[in-house]
Amino acid sequence: MGLPLLVKVFAAGIGMAMMIGAETAAAAALNASVMDQHGKPVADTVVSATPLDPKNALRAKPPAVVIDQVDKQFVAYVTPIYVGSRVRFPNNDNVRHQVYSFSPAKRFDLPLYAGTDAPPVLFDKPGVVVLGCNIHDWMIGYIYVSETPFFAKTVSAGTASLEDLPSGDYLVKIWHPRMNGTEEATSRRVTLTAGTPVNLEWQLTVKPTFRIPRVSGAASPGYP
Repeated sequence: MGLPLLVKVFAAGIGMAMMIGAETAAAAALNASVMDQHGKPVADTVVSATPLDPKNALRAKPPAVVIDQVDKQFVAYVTPIYVGSRVRFPNNDNVRHQVYSFSPAKRFDLPLYAGTDAPPVLFDKPGVVVLGCNIHDWMIGYIYVSETPFFAKTVSAGTASLEDLPSGDYLVKIWHPRMNGTEEATSRRVTLTAGTPVNLEWQLTVKPTFRIPRVSGAASPGYP
């Protein structure tokens, strides 16, 4: 006589849980560390891993992204996103901003606004997008539009971790807005396997920071 229905369902549930657990356990990980020419950690470096096997290139749904404007600065300074993402630019300052970009990957202009009035912007091409404000010249931000859903950004310690990657071969590269050299020159081919995180280190030559004085080019005192 066969198993009762309840027992069959329970057994099937255990089997499914084991399959899900096995898939989770099979995920690979990558740890990155980025230092400058003086041995100091480099924050805001984008680390991306592109699978060489098309089967591992997951078709993830691009999430909604927010880049805020606080104290007349873009927050965050560098924002990596997946191609196809929509980005909102809320203005939490007490003055109006006009966000724009002339970058080939995305040209757009959001007329003067305050609060959350501006519509989201679709970033449908990979590449680097430089953000600016027509009112406050010192406001500069960067959006890195990635072709792969596997990416992360280094923290103040210069480190970043990519987790839950399918096992396989990857092309890993890094990008920073002040790096000297090309992103392609940083590329490394690595093989990722489950249960054995790969640790990679880079040393970048970083250009000095050029800061525009916080003085508005607008004549009106309403836009300090």
